[in-house]
Formats: sequence, structure tokens, C-alpha cells
Amino acid sequence: MTNLAPVLTLMGPTASGKTALAMQLCDHLPVDLISVDSALVYRQMDIGTAKPTIDELKRYPHQLIDIREPNQSYSAADFRTDALDAIQKAHQRGRIPLLVGGTMLYYKALIEGLSALPSADEKLREEIANQAAEVGWQKLHQELLKYDPQSAARIHPNDPQRLMRAIEVYRLSGKTLTELNAQKPPEFPYPLYQFAIAPQERSVLHQRIEQRLSLMLEQGFEQEVRRLMARSDLSLQMPSMRCVGYRQMWQYLLGEFDYEQMRQKALAATRQLAKRQLTWLRGWQQVTWLDSLDANAFTKLLASLPENLKFCL
Repeated sequence: MTNLAPVLTLMGPTASGKTALAMQLCDHLPVDLISVDSALVYRQMDIGTAKPTIDELKRYPHQLIDIREPNQSYSAADFRTDALDAIQKAHQRGRIPLLVGGTMLYYKALIEGLSALPSADEKLREEIANQAAEVGWQKLHQELLKYDPQSAARIHPNDPQRLMRAIEVYRLSGKTLTELNAQKPPEFPYPLYQFAIAPQERSVLHQRIEQRLSLMLEQGFEQEVRRLMARSDLSLQMPSMRCVGYRQMWQYLLGEFDYEQMRQKALAATRQLAKRQLTWLRGWQQVTWLDSLDANAFTKLLASLPENLKFCL
């Protein structure tokens, strides 16, 4: 098993039951859980991210949870580096890495690789932000259009985060984002067994999303966001606060709309997230699908595993 160095993935839309199924697998196989979730990386964001409880994390430890403060950035490139390190360490312990989560961009970065983009430069980003404040993002978008028309066509002038990154890459490297993205990245070095779980009916997923939001609100999601708002180093412009649910709750607490509007907007945003995740997954290669409502989903997952992994059962 160690020589074959296998890696398992368990993907799916939000509220599909990935975490519960992963924990069940932990009870039967020597797996190490590695979170693939762009929200779970942040500390102090527990309720609104549906983070596993303290007791669950003690019993089923997850790598790559609570590794950043909410005011810090975490990129797909950061994830790839951290995930490959966690995979290697799991194999060294004779364990099976199980990647579980729904951030499809992270899976894509890990499996397909990333081009050799330069790391973010905070000083340069500050210069670009100051320039944008002076002349406007539209002007910077026109600048990008001159040297990287492909990226300019893909990035909207009102998308400052992606626009800043495209400009930053060019100013740091002298090469365009399009050029660097065209470079072939290294292949994923391990045998991969991929699974995805979701209800067959979209209405069932929407019902589960609504139930989970109601539970979050009962558990104190509003108080969690109030504590985050009280920090002087956080704002709605930060990636952490753009996580589904957090933005809507923050805006409600600012008085931009009432409680029921907040709830409906959070539901709509979560459904849109689930739709995007499913769109990614429909185009995914070599994935075995499981039904969230199938009582035999776990048995089917085990039956789909290669024989060399089943000796642990």
C-alpha cells in the first residue's frame, strides 16, 4: 500500500454529507483526513462554516483546519503546498490520505497543478490599490488590456481582487498571467481514487441547506459574526468575510437589511455555491458518485476501493 501511495478524495456540494461519510470511513480504514475547504482554514469561524466540533476533531483529526487568522490570505497555491506535504506525511506513517471538502478550485490546483506564478507582494499590492484609488479600477483594466488582452477579457473591471492579481503578476515577472498559466504544471504524483456525494434531487439539497442555516442561527452564528466585526483588522473586503453567510450576516448587522432578508440572502448565496460546486463536479473526470440519501452509500464506497486498500477492513 505504501509503495502505491494512494490518495482518496471525497467531494461534493455544501451540506451533502461529506464530513459524516469521511468520519465513517475513518472508523474502518487507516485514513488521515485532509480538509479541502477555503473557509475551514480560518480560526474563530466555526459556526458559519459548519466546522466539525471540538469533540469531532479530537476523534477525527483534520489537517488544514484552523491554520490562518481571518485577516490572513490563503491561496490555491498555498493549499497545494500544504496538501502535498500532508499527503507525504500520511504516506510516511503508512496511512491513506483522504481529501474531503467542496472547494473545487483547490482540488483542481492540487491535481492539475499550477503555473509558476510569483507569490503575492504586499508592498506592490498596496501601490496598485493606491493607484486604483487615484485613477479608478477602470483605468487599470484598460492598462491590463494593452499587455494581456486575454486576462482583461476574462476579468471584469469591477473585480478588483482578480484585476490586482493580473497586474501584480505582470509587474513582478514581466510576463502576463495568460503566459504563465499556459505553462504546463507538474502532474499529480499519486494514484487517485475519487468519490463525490450529493442528493440526486436538487430540492433535497436545498432543504438540507436551509436546515443547516437554521441550526447555525440557533447555535449563535450572529454572535460569532459580532465578535469578528469587533476586530479592528477585519472588513467585508477580506476573503474570509466574503465566505457564504458571513457577508450577509455582516451586512445585516450593519443595518443594510432586516433579519429575514439576511436569512434569504444567505440561503440564496449558499444555493448558488452548491450549484457552482455541482457544475464543477459534472465535468470532473473519473469520479464515483454516491447518493446522500442512499443507506448503502458507505458500503458502495468501500466496494469501489481497490483491493489493496480493503485488507484493512
